[in-house]
Amino acid sequence: MAAPEIEKLVTLLARLPGLGPRSARRAALTLLRRREALMLPLADALAKAAAEVKSCTICGNLDARDPCGVCADERRDPAQLCVVEQVADLWAMERAGAFRGRYHVLGGTLSALDGIGPDELGIPKLAARVAEGGVTEVVMALPATVDGQTTAHYIADRLAEAAPEANITRLAHGMPVGGALDYMDDGTIQAALKARRPV
Repeated sequence: MAAPEIEKLVTLLARLPGLGPRSARRAALTLLRRREALMLPLADALAKAAAEVKSCTICGNLDARDPCGVCADERRDPAQLCVVEQVADLWAMERAGAFRGRYHVLGGTLSALDGIGPDELGIPKLAARVAEGGVTEVVMALPATVDGQTTAHYIADRLAEAAPEANITRLAHGMPVGGALDYMDDGTIQAALKARRPV
């Protein structure tokens, strides 16, 4: 039986996404065996991140400065605003490198069952941000789920009132690059057919 300190480490690691109890145990053993190379630098990085990283008061991104690096970057196009569900989605968009505007992180999607309404997601803050002017396009980069699409439609309606001059768009849905038809689900194929365009 492991010492209580080790069990606590395993229990905390098991709470991380993608790590079950067995994976957490292996990770804990690796950290303990490689204390100098892994565990101590990780502990320092965790402590530093806990002390310094915060949410950007403008967009909701995580950074050690406020406003975050994306909001502070004057090379970005302030006329384009991309609405994402979570910070991980913002990071995915940045990895792709195709979007050079600004972001707004909702922190979730509307869900009546879970009691998540517009105020919990900061949608009024988004509407106020767009209504200030200067934003000509709002890109909805929300998940292709019922809650994601409900949220996108709600935001589009809200922005139509707050800033009717802003163009509301959404990411295309359909076939992924390199995808084969017989591996796609029916919904993806239907969305791809609806979004078809000339070659």
